[in-house]
Amino acid sequence: MKKLEIYDPPMCCSSGVCGPKVDPVLPRFAGDLEWFKAQGVSVARYNLAQQPMAFAENPVVREALEKEDTACLPLILVDGKIVSRGTYPERDALGTLLDIKPVFRTFMPEVKKDGCCCCSTMGSALNNDNCCK
Repeated sequence: MKKLEIYDPPMCCSSGVCGPKVDPVLPRFAGDLEWFKAQGVSVARYNLAQQPMAFAENPVVREALEKEDTACLPLILVDGKIVSRGTYPERDALGTLLDIKPVFRTFMPEVKKDGCCCCSTMGSALNNDNCCK
């Protein structure tokens, strides 16, 4: 099982998804982490403001902070090695780092023989009001 560790910059809460101005990257990243957990990845996330000892106790993280200060955060480690710094990778990039191919579900309407395009789950026509009833 792969081990994914995220060392976040100081934030008001564990995910950064609080306060008046939420960075839209943070909820997306939190959702991605949940998806990877469901795939069997061990995920640990640390916030500098709330868990400073986790940063101090990890020699790889401590060294990065000594060299780059907090500019290196977030630090993303896979199996103890830094794989990303200073940014939250998209799901596909993180999946590549973890050797997991993310699955994205897209909406694909059903196309009938008469050229009508319907979504059977919604029961409404996309191209013709009389198509799906």
